Amino acid sequence: MTVYLIDSSFEGLLCAVFEWFERKPGPVMLKTTQQHQPDAFSDIFHVHNDHKKADRVWKGLQARLSKDWIRKFYCTFLSEDPAAYHSLFEFSCYIFNNAPGVEANYGNEYVLALAQTAKKVEREKHRMEAFIRFQHSADGIFYCTIDPDFNVLPLILSHFRNRYTDQQWVIYDIKRHYGLYYNLEIVAEIQLESLEEKRLQKPAEAFLSEKENLYARLWQDYFKSTNIAARKNTRLHVQHVPKRYWKYLTEKISI
Repeated sequence: MTVYLIDSSFEGLLCAVFEWFERKPGPVMLKTTQQHQPDAFSDIFHVHNDHKKADRVWKGLQARLSKDWIRKFYCTFLSEDPAAYHSLFEFSCYIFNNAPGVEANYGNEYVLALAQTAKKVEREKHRMEAFIRFQHSADGIFYCTIDPDFNVLPLILSHFRNRYTDQQWVIYDIKRHYGLYYNLEIVAEIQLESLEEKRLQKPAEAFLSEKENLYARLWQDYFKSTNIAARKNTRLHVQHVPKRYWKYLTEKISI
């Protein structure tokens, strides 16, 4: 079997689809260069990124799929799951090789895989929007660090830009080493040096606003005052707010 190697980029994935239709090599396995383990039996084809080829494939998918399925496609890519890359490749070939509307065939394993993976990514996106808590720095910027299961920063951008239009903020993904910075006009992608990342995760008192601890205590007091001990249901609470998200919540952190 031929193995198509891509560089994990969205452009590389689309170029792999283009190359398959141009070469017609038969069944292939799509893998990223990071996950590939060389063997003596597979033919290797390195997919080189080409903006024009990727653009043709993307426009073709947009012409054949609804906006909802285009979003599912993109969300599946953001899952960063190596198996999902192959599912996206096979799904694309399936869409181009059949009549319009075949994406409704959930009997196809790749259609089902996209729907299931996209649902997980969307769930993570909603949780990040709900559970992110900003801290106020001494220079007036609100910031937070996150390490979500999936690469959801592109999906939560518009939510925070529309909701916090009157303040500067930074949301930084420490797992993927990049973040978003809003300067009251535009949102820009940023990357910090390792030392700056560490400082952002565990800021010194001098880094924080003088009133940050006060704000945190006020929020914790409000949370405690609205809590009804007699109706405490830990199992249901953990179901809606999994423990891995507690590190983001001011009301769960002792000051």
